[in-house]
Amino acid sequence: MKIPQSSLIVSCQSPIDSPLHNPEIIAAIAKASINQGAKGIRVDTPSHIKAVRKLLPNIPIIGLWKRYYQGYDVYITPCFSDAAEIANAGADIIAIDATSRNRPQGESMMNLIQQIHQELGTLVMADVDTIENALASSQAGADYIGTTLYGYTKETENFFPPGYSLLQEMIRQLDIPIICEGGISNPQDAKQALEYGAHSVVVGTAITGIDLKVKAFNSVFIN
Repeated sequence: MKIPQSSLIVSCQSPIDSPLHNPEIIAAIAKASINQGAKGIRVDTPSHIKAVRKLLPNIPIIGLWKRYYQGYDVYITPCFSDAAEIANAGADIIAIDATSRNRPQGESMMNLIQQIHQELGTLVMADVDTIENALASSQAGADYIGTTLYGYTKETENFFPPGYSLLQEMIRQLDIPIICEGGISNPQDAKQALEYGAHSVVVGTAITGIDLKVKAFNSVFIN
């Protein structure tokens, strides 16, 4: 399943130490999001993807798996084996780190995208940080490209999401769907992304980040 044009995609994730980090709870949050008009869900880990797929059989799911391999900065679906488990859990689109950073097991970003297409038959969302990596992802065959990692790599650590400048540059130079993700904190941010030409917008913490939002509010109280 593809992501419809001008869609809200809700990222349904929680910290691993949160009581919300439970497949059934994540699936319930996903269903609540769809009930209120979201058109797609982005979700981490095979068990959570499987639970969301069971509850929402006809909704596009962007799946990823945050895996931390010693000595590597890449953590969003680093290897093909990770992508395979996500696909088997029911994801329609596999999100991968598509930066130029080294990957575990010597896999290249281009080979990973091609292998996912050929062996898993799913679409690929390339999470990038720069226009150079966006162009490389497009050449490698990515189906969607997101601004997800803008501000989260050494090359972009001095910038802060939303990555509107990167979004606009990708839209100018590429002819594939561009997804704005990262730092969308209110409806006006999402509207701005759409006006710049984003195919769709992913919103996470601003909707589903209960732990972080409560922590932020609580910081103003004297305990």
